Amino acid sequence: MAQLAFLPINLDLHSELCIKFRADSYFESFGTDKPFWGDDGEGDKHYLNWLRTRSEKRYGIFHVWLNQEIVGQLELGERKSDDDFGYVNLYYLVPEWRGQGLSSQLDRFAMNFLKSLGFSKVKLAVSPTNPRAIQFYKKNGWQDLGERVEPGPGRPLKFSLMILEKTL
Repeated sequence: MAQLAFLPINLDLHSELCIKFRADSYFESFGTDKPFWGDDGEGDKHYLNWLRTRSEKRYGIFHVWLNQEIVGQLELGERKSDDDFGYVNLYYLVPEWRGQGLSSQLDRFAMNFLKSLGFSKVKLAVSPTNPRAIQFYKKNGWQDLGERVEPGPGRPLKFSLMILEKTL
């Protein structure tokens, strides 16, 4: 099996690739990337600003490398300072590398990284319309906690999401 490398993202060099990956993750999850771009059409700018603020927290943004090629992206760490769990915002592999057995390396890296930050459990949200992702998560020890109906103050829920949890 190919060995992946996980390197911190250089936003100065790879911001366009981050945007492309994140927009595609919306399309894969929900069948549209419209929510990524937002009502003002500037979701890319909002997303890059959000990524830049992650360095102020216990958080990691990584590109996934295979040889000399970026084939994926991870975003994970502290969601809110008072949470007692780590959070995975994004597992992403480019389409041509999906289904090749590489996702387990992303999950293993993510769990080790979050454990190094002191977390003993991890959560993520996944679209119930993404059966491939759900199957992967369940196969890798993630437990279904149910559907999220309240996304938090000021953030309208555009799609139904399943919340999954894994103990480290």
